[in-house]
Amino acid sequence: MKLILGSASPRRRELLAQLGLEPFDVRPADIDETPLKGEAARDYVARMAREKAMALDVAEDEVLLSADTTVTCGRRILGKPEDEKEAAEFLWLLSGRRHHVFTAVAVRTAQGLRERLVDTVVKFKPLSDEDVNGYLASGEWHGKAGGYAIQGRGGAFVPWIQGSFTAVVGLPLAETANLLASAGIRGDV
Repeated sequence: MKLILGSASPRRRELLAQLGLEPFDVRPADIDETPLKGEAARDYVARMAREKAMALDVAEDEVLLSADTTVTCGRRILGKPEDEKEAAEFLWLLSGRRHHVFTAVAVRTAQGLRERLVDTVVKFKPLSDEDVNGYLASGEWHGKAGGYAIQGRGGAFVPWIQGSFTAVVGLPLAETANLLASAGIRGDV
């Protein structure tokens, strides 16, 4: 079976490498990622992973892996910030608070779809002006759900998590390995 990654995320490729897996092909799905009015974050992220998986063709000898990650604070979904101003807004909203990071994984074969949703609680320390301005200047917030990267400089803001660190990065490894194994793909772990 050939592993197809339905994502252009370099972080997801790096995480798959930790499982000893290299995608045969990378096919990012082009879908509308706008949350529906009133849609809960967990429903939104599950729908995104599922829609990405269903938007792509899958051959009989292929296993397609799609995923989506979002950050939520209260009922507000914090996607990838549009600009530095929105990134600052996200960081100040998360400052000193706990928030949820939802990552949904969808594995599709010609026979069907398997899905898993992982909820990780992340606590941010109270941030200072120096923390926020320094982080914004680093540019690390670009393209990151919630405006931060826990695997980078943003990790300095996180004294505590409950759940899967790799899910916060973008792909929960234990759950992904199980889904892939059930579809006939096993890594070197």
